[in-house]
Amino acid sequence: MRRKILLTSFTTWKPEQPSNASDDLLALMQPRCPETVHMLRQLPVDFELAPQQVIAHVERLQPEVVVCCGMAETRDRLNLETQAIHSEQTLKTTLDLVWLSQGLRFTDISYDAGRFVCNHTYFALLKHLQNHAKTIHALFIHVPVLTTANQPRVLQDFETILYRLHRPLKHRGLDCLAT
Repeated sequence: MRRKILLTSFTTWKPEQPSNASDDLLALMQPRCPETVHMLRQLPVDFELAPQQVIAHVERLQPEVVVCCGMAETRDRLNLETQAIHSEQTLKTTLDLVWLSQGLRFTDISYDAGRFVCNHTYFALLKHLQNHAKTIHALFIHVPVLTTANQPRVLQDFETILYRLHRPLKHRGLDCLAT
């Protein structure tokens, strides 16, 4: 049985941006995804609204995995974010990112989700899942600006990540059985 996965993306935050790479990626993925993959596209780049909308969608959909995507203009590869930080508190994903990224040539593991809406949304989601004893896994992926040169590789790695998330998960280093 395939896991129910929720993918999210953001809209632009600067007037000169024609699009947000996270949403460009989901637009490319949409026709390739099975019906167990749900998308919440073009979240507002807003510290209150973005996390509220993601959490509300999680509560309605009850996915097994949530993958929030955001654009990282200065990065050139997919970045799997290990953690989100707020004040002195750090919350980490429950997924084994080494396993998830194994063999991927255009994906790195990152320990810095930034200090903007991406990090804030990731932190709010992880905190919500922790506070409500949810067994839902969450991950934030930063997406580089897509170009004709990197798009095929970014797309291939992202598809592989989704494929792995549909299979038995590695949770804190342990194999989890598919439900």
